[in-house]
Amino acid sequence: MKETRYFFVPDAAKQIELPDDEAVHAVRVLRMQAGDEMMLMDGQGSFYRAVLTLTTQKRCQYEIVETLPQKRQWKGCIHLAIAPTKLMDRIEWMAEKATEVGLDKLSFLDCAFSERKTLKLPRVEKIVVSAVKQSRKAYMPELTEMTPFKNFIQQHTSGHRYIAHCYDEVPRVNLFDELKAVNEDEDTLVMIGPEGDFSIDEVHLAVDAGFISVDLGKSRLRTETAGLSAVMMMQLAKQC
Repeated sequence: MKETRYFFVPDAAKQIELPDDEAVHAVRVLRMQAGDEMMLMDGQGSFYRAVLTLTTQKRCQYEIVETLPQKRQWKGCIHLAIAPTKLMDRIEWMAEKATEVGLDKLSFLDCAFSERKTLKLPRVEKIVVSAVKQSRKAYMPELTEMTPFKNFIQQHTSGHRYIAHCYDEVPRVNLFDELKAVNEDEDTLVMIGPEGDFSIDEVHLAVDAGFISVDLGKSRLRTETAGLSAVMMMQLAKQC
């Protein structure tokens, strides 16, 4: 049986043509032709069974045969805010794996001890789109530009907010224990700091702003591992 191919097409129901990069992949890599079936993903909760109607070297037109609304796989909003690592490939790996596990929003923080102050968001977005297709996720995570820490904690966000850190002098509770004790339908945000952790002043500022101080367990984790662990904990606590 021929494998069904998935393509990411924002607003797929309103379009008749694959985006340029998806069209090139369909024609030049997969050798697809008019009449071939495929599945479209709009990143907004729906899949579409479609048939190619026209292919050229760079273009693919399609016709939707069936609309397939998808049920959300978890409750509430899963939001990770993380300071990018100095080596970008590590944070790109984390973004890919967190998308496969499942999250709604991924934000990037510029913290006092951050070694990386800039981020190429379009590159991260391409990696996330690929992960969405590979893992058959119906929803595309929202990505936000790098934001200064103080500005980020002042933004209004609903639900429960946590800051994970390694300072023993600031009382902490275990994140997973906290998540199990709260309403799974409520939104959840977890902040993860850079390689050198948040500064102690940042932790105090976050706590003063209403964030709950947490740990991720007894192991000391790298930034990207901590981010992925936080997403997995939120997922386990919010499964439908």
